[in-house]
Amino acid sequence: MIHEALHFIRLNDNRVECQLCPAFCRLRPGQRGICHSRYNDGGTLLTDNFGETVTIAVDPIEKKPLYHFLPGTDILSIGPNGCNLSCRHCQNWQISQEETRTVYIAPERLPEIALEHGSVGVAYTYTEPMIWYEYILEAAPLVKKAGLVNVMVSNGYINPGPLESLLPLIDAYNIDLKGMKPEFYRRVCKGKLEPVLDVIRILTASRAHLEVTYLVIPGLNDGDEDFHALTDFLADCNPLIPLHFSAYHPSYKLDNPPTPRKTLERAYAMAKKRLSHVFVGNMEIRGCSDTCCPACGQTQVERNWYSVRVSGVTADGNCAKCGRKSDMIMDRI
Repeated sequence: MIHEALHFIRLNDNRVECQLCPAFCRLRPGQRGICHSRYNDGGTLLTDNFGETVTIAVDPIEKKPLYHFLPGTDILSIGPNGCNLSCRHCQNWQISQEETRTVYIAPERLPEIALEHGSVGVAYTYTEPMIWYEYILEAAPLVKKAGLVNVMVSNGYINPGPLESLLPLIDAYNIDLKGMKPEFYRRVCKGKLEPVLDVIRILTASRAHLEVTYLVIPGLNDGDEDFHALTDFLADCNPLIPLHFSAYHPSYKLDNPPTPRKTLERAYAMAKKRLSHVFVGNMEIRGCSDTCCPACGQTQVERNWYSVRVSGVTADGNCAKCGRKSDMIMDRI
């Protein structure tokens, strides 16, 4: 469905500049932006992805991954076709980097579908939901009105002004921080690092729940200096932010070897020195997927892939052993 896009300015000669994300695409009439969803129609920026959904499923919320937000629940998950980055290692390139078939889902249908499937809410995920900006602004309030939560799994590539409008609507974010060097973002992702760091800073200061994912790619972002920079940055934001390390597997345009187990173990050990909650998400390493109390070490949530057992938290959300308030959100916001 076609909508006029938000956050753009008109330039000379019917050109426009999109101001949704840090790419600041300047488009001639008929030209599309890097996200492929926004285009210049005679001096007006339009988007033709409103409600156009590339996939829909009910997933464990841990799959987002969110480990400290409503653990053990299921969430309706949807996404658009496209992305505003062009990562050479994209794991979902068939739906993010290439045009594919979509199905329209009206905003008012989202909460209905979520309730029909016993979901706690809606997760905007799979590709890059920030390019679905106008749709989310319309759908998310309806989801909240139905007593459900909104979750966003994103690359964090959005400008602060547009992000401000999302803050009252989105209850939890997982931001995919792809590396800690500007050159990595330029060469591998065709983007910029600093805007993503700014988004994480903004979300840290907001009321939203935040977790961060870091895909470890051998030879590109797996050095000790990368892990130190990542850990120091997040610790300076808030040492309680959950950090998820993920193993890379060759995909799309990148054929680097898969992430070795020892690299993930090294990353985990380094991050634990400054962060309270560190996880390894897609490789089984004993103890690296459980949530433990930072004060006494009590296991509060045991995880075996997407099988979740909440075992060490009281009904009022405190550690069952020492009484410290849990860092998890156990009830709907």
